[in-house]
Amino acid sequence: MAFHPTPRQYGAIRALLFLLALVPLGRMVYLTLSGQLVEPLEFITRGTGDWTLYFLCITLAVTPLRRLSKWNWLIKLRRMLGLYVFFYAALHFTTFLWFDHFFDVQEMWADVLKRPFITVGFVAFVLLIPLAVTSSNAMVRRLGGKQWQWLHRLVYVIAPLGILHFWWMKAGKHNFTQPIIFGLVVAVLLGVRVVWSRRKAREARALAPAQAGGAACCGGGCRS
Repeated sequence: MAFHPTPRQYGAIRALLFLLALVPLGRMVYLTLSGQLVEPLEFITRGTGDWTLYFLCITLAVTPLRRLSKWNWLIKLRRMLGLYVFFYAALHFTTFLWFDHFFDVQEMWADVLKRPFITVGFVAFVLLIPLAVTSSNAMVRRLGGKQWQWLHRLVYVIAPLGILHFWWMKAGKHNFTQPIIFGLVVAVLLGVRVVWSRRKAREARALAPAQAGGAACCGGGCRS
């Protein structure tokens, strides 16, 4: 059953989602400041990385959920969710630069070039930057809708890179459960897009001869 929220209901949903997205950060800050963690720096680094992937999966799930539920208003939430992907990714990168290298950019850069899992994660983060910068309506108008859409398809590159980064990071401890789960979720979310895209292309090819025939008939002055 389609649900069409009123502007007031949509505003409440958006505000609630905005606050809920900050809960993981609030929890990390609270547990760190209250001294309940044995390894607070590792907890924050891992936590911000995990929530980057959670929000990435949630953002990718918006379009399939919209199509299946017919809740078209969901698409208006996707941009905010995408910004939370960047928000937690930026925190994750900051913890790496701060806790591991104490803001020594030269040392950080050497580490990026030396360790493949950090290289992949860094590339994914860099690719997120133009998506965050162009997330406003003003940038959509400036770039044009079609160019904006093509740019934001970088998320289909970023998602596998994020999973690979997580996989290699966990490989050192031979703990692949979470990377496999994230990988399967992302594979399904990207896979349904491929299926829908191919179906749309087949339908377009099937309609093309009929449309061409109709145009030719009209152009030749058909008589009933």
